[in-house]
Amino acid sequence: MTPRVLVLGGTAEARALASRLVDGGYAVTTSLAGRTRHPRLPSGEVRTGGFGGIEGLAAALDDVDVLVDATHPFAAAMTEHAAAAAARTATPLVVLRRPGWTAGAGDRWTRVPSLEAAAAAIPAGARVLLATGRQGVGAFLGVDAWFLVRAIEAPDALPPRAEVVLARGPFALDDERALLDRRRIDVVVAKDSGGATEAKLVAARERRLPVLLVDRPPLPPGVEAVESVGEVLVRLDQLAP
Repeated sequence: MTPRVLVLGGTAEARALASRLVDGGYAVTTSLAGRTRHPRLPSGEVRTGGFGGIEGLAAALDDVDVLVDATHPFAAAMTEHAAAAAARTATPLVVLRRPGWTAGAGDRWTRVPSLEAAAAAIPAGARVLLATGRQGVGAFLGVDAWFLVRAIEAPDALPPRAEVVLARGPFALDDERALLDRRRIDVVVAKDSGGATEAKLVAARERRLPVLLVDRPPLPPGVEAVESVGEVLVRLDQLAP
């Protein structure tokens, strides 16, 4: 019997996992939230759009042997739904979260618990690189600062003084250096997403710029995560029929 795996995706790790699973003979379906109009598609089957909450996801697990949550580290609601639906249906769940970033010598990071806390910590009149994604912009609408908002797609609303750069990372270090210099950025705001998008943090370190780094939301109670595609494959070998 071919093991059937549902991957909650949208990340580079989810795409890498889907490729490895297809090569390994698994029947793989990756679910994408549908928030990005032109996403990078993974190997295997792809479905787009939400499930309709916990009930809908639980119903979708009828034909699934293992559920893998490889969503973005800040997709807290989806991870909560995955944990609840997996528990309700007794479906094995593996959560994949790439490691977060660790401050090094020269970094001027201030960790904050939320986007709202980051907004409150921005000095008045600052020139800010806001690299939190399209959905995070709403927390900064009332802040007295100038924002360079970088996102894959345009936000629904912008602060009064803002410019939008539509681009998809990861970005080269030289490009990040040039961006900070050209736009005279003096504060960087980012989520602790981890992965290959840290060039902006390296460029900020080199320029001694302060960084407001938003901490990840906690995992649901009783849920633990693995940090690599290889670890997921080991767990699937143990779990899949």
